[in-house]
Amino acid sequence: MQYTERDAESFRRTAAAIEGEVGKVIVGQRALIRQTLITLLAGGNALLEGVPGLAKTTLIRTLADTVDCEFSRIQFTPDLMPADIIGTTIIAEDDAGHKAFRFQRGPIFANLVLADEINRATPKTQSALLEAMQEHTVSVARTIHKLQEPFFVLATQNPLEMEGTYPLPEAQLDRFFFKINVPFPSPEELVEIALRTTGNQQAQPQKVANGETLVQMQQMARAVPVASHVLSYAARVISATHPNSPLAPDTVKRYVSYGSSPRGMQALILAGKINALLDGRTNVAFRDLRDMAMSTLRHRTILSFEGQAEGFSTESIVSSILETIKEEV
Repeated sequence: MQYTERDAESFRRTAAAIEGEVGKVIVGQRALIRQTLITLLAGGNALLEGVPGLAKTTLIRTLADTVDCEFSRIQFTPDLMPADIIGTTIIAEDDAGHKAFRFQRGPIFANLVLADEINRATPKTQSALLEAMQEHTVSVARTIHKLQEPFFVLATQNPLEMEGTYPLPEAQLDRFFFKINVPFPSPEELVEIALRTTGNQQAQPQKVANGETLVQMQQMARAVPVASHVLSYAARVISATHPNSPLAPDTVKRYVSYGSSPRGMQALILAGKINALLDGRTNVAFRDLRDMAMSTLRHRTILSFEGQAEGFSTESIVSSILETIKEEV
């Protein structure tokens, strides 16, 4: 796909309008809104981690309203079954009394899907999302059902109550484009939240885009060129997450079990392209990759037992990598 400077400016304006409308409802959290929007424009899926009450559900519902897309929420619980997510085949009877099998679609058949507290469901149920997240299809009784584009899963985790939960396996974590930590609001933001939510007037976001527009923006983002030296920098950053790599810093060699897959490279480059467009630029810079590295790699860098025992975080590991790998033109 070829695009012009006018197309790039239209991309930026539309994205800014979406952020602005979501910001009418969500107080502060500019980085959260920006990273969620980048994931949507990349055609990926996001994993949000934060304590209850930080408006994670409100965020995706507002985003769906702003882009005029169908929204669906799935509350994950230990007794949730795969059929409760993807749907099941039922026996239906028509007006003439003839019976036939018919597929009853589940809540996964929406544009924006909120998988709330995903780690509370069993691995069998969690795996029902894998095909949908990766292939944008659902297979039931040997029949493949295609999901409508755009398709975006936003899953949440509560870091405070981990007892009795089922941590996501690394293979499933890798299918999330970003893992985004949701910070607690500042005192000033808490005041604004109270003012917006405890009065008679509630903010109503306007529709500023639709599904077709989002698909076009996704295609445009992929057309952004990346210079060879920027690609090389991204490859060195990804390689440095592996403890057996000569590029890995000492912290990685000592405290990391294994690092990012090639999906991390794909996500880092694509996120960098979108970040550049949102900044009004049509080429990817080193700073775009640095800005996107934490959300891209924090869930793809797996600490060893020693790293966990020493109290290291994946964020500190990623920071050490970015400090070690130098930009080269």
